[in-house]
This record gives sequence, C-alpha cells and structure tokens, in this order.
Amino acid sequence: LAPLVESGGGSVQAGGSLKLSCTAPGYLDSGYSAGWFRQAPGKEREGVAAIDADGLTSYAGSVKGRFTISRDKAKSTLYLQMNSLKPEDTATYYCGAEGGYTDDVRLGLVPEFDFEGQGTQVTVSS
Repeated sequence: LAPLVESGGGSVQAGGSLKLSCTAPGYLDSGYSAGWFRQAPGKEREGVAAIDADGLTSYAGSVKGRFTISRDKAKSTLYLQMNSLKPEDTATYYCGAEGGYTDDVRLGLVPEFDFEGQGTQVTVSS
C-alpha cells in the first residue's frame, strides 16, 4: 500500500475552519475503518474521528458537532472538516487506517490505527 499523505493544515484564529485531506490509495477500499487522530506536544495521542466501510462515523466528544469526517472513494481521499476551531484543537493531525476489522466505529469509538501518515500541523490562535 502507498503511504497515507495528509494536507490542509495551517494556522487559523479561534472560531475559524480548516479542511484536512488525506490521500489513502487502497485503504478506503479495504473494508476497514479509516480516520484521524491528533497529538499535541506533551499530550497523549487522541482519536478524533473515524469512518467505517459502511459509512458509519464516530467522533471524540471534544470535537463532536464541530468536526465532520467524510471520504471520496473514487478519489481515494479522506477528509476532516473542522469548524469552530478552538486553541485546544492545536495539534499535529494524522490520518490513519485499520489493517483489519473491528467494531470500534460501530461502538462509537475511534479505533487505534495500524497505518498512519506523517501528519499535518494545525495551529489555532486565540
């Protein structure tokens, strides 16, 4: 499989929006889940959002109602629309994909991903 490659990060003021993209050739047709996680300096990794093969989605409580995950299988691209951004959303955002089936998304969880990209930085200023 080709690497996962994120783009779309940047700097924005609080209340603003950004849309992240992840090219994921082969991953979105695998039948397994894909999604996003983030990590801020000095903090643990946090699963942000995921989407499974049936289109079910799951979100971290901290982003629910503000972030939306979507995918375009024809373009092999995963997206994360981030609205109403807050300074605490500042982190490096990574695209991830599972290597096997789990029930995590169906259970409302963001899974641990087996594959991940290099990340894109999102900085939200107050």
